[in-house]
Amino acid sequence: MDDFPIDKIQISGATLASLLHRSSAAAGDIHGYLFGYATVSTSNSLSDHPSTTAATSLLIATITSFISLPSHLPLPPPPPATNSTALVGWFSARRRTPLRPSLKDSTTSISLSSSPTLAFTPQNSTITLPPSLFLLITTPFQDQLIHTHEYKAFQCKGNAFDPKSISIVNIGPSFRSQYDSFSPNVQFPMMDCELRGSNAMIEDSRGESLADGKRNLKDQKQLDTFSDGFEIKRLGKLMGSEAAYTDELEDLYDKMLAKFDGLSKLVEQTNAKVLEQENRNMKLRYRVAGLE
Repeated sequence: MDDFPIDKIQISGATLASLLHRSSAAAGDIHGYLFGYATVSTSNSLSDHPSTTAATSLLIATITSFISLPSHLPLPPPPPATNSTALVGWFSARRRTPLRPSLKDSTTSISLSSSPTLAFTPQNSTITLPPSLFLLITTPFQDQLIHTHEYKAFQCKGNAFDPKSISIVNIGPSFRSQYDSFSPNVQFPMMDCELRGSNAMIEDSRGESLADGKRNLKDQKQLDTFSDGFEIKRLGKLMGSEAAYTDELEDLYDKMLAKFDGLSKLVEQTNAKVLEQENRNMKLRYRVAGLE
């Protein structure tokens, strides 16, 4: 397990806002795990001198999600890492305390970073990193209307905390550098990249075997999980004869957005049913307790 210094820490504005809201809405202090990924980005410095054009590698850690629980409860065993996210560190949100790590923070950080089973591999790299990030969130000693929270990121290296700058990633030209090492999470079916003949009789003469039919059916099911009503044959044409046309690609994006919209509505309906069931259970508990 390597101990490389992290050059940059990124977090999306939505994730940071959710984390701050969770810390302010909680009844007391909270702590929890930070999940995300790390990438090794290579940048070339623009210069007129040949001696200064060497590429430099930057290790960038990105925080994408978190889980939290009250601070008086111990942290549970972290969940296993997946291909897209891993445990990158942990956070502590407390109120009206100095913005510096405590002895308890040091003990927890050392315990996480020294565990070889929690190490993860950055994208586009072969090194292994421990979950050494620590994000500290506090509130000012005096209540303020605008400045309600303070936060600071650290990397635990040995027995010391190394302060790190944290960048809030939003949409815009200033944040295009984050797409240099972008890797999609949506796994489309593997399609053969081939240029088809312009003669329709050539395509019809190929026919379709039973094995090809089973494969197309399997690929269609996989594609249906990401889009709503986009045929696998149209996706195959995007890899060949119609790769230069944007209409098909835009239609694919529309089908994917329709799929996401349907999933969001399903989640909204499910949440409403869960809330309705919770209200029924509460009324039943009141009735059993004789409070109704």
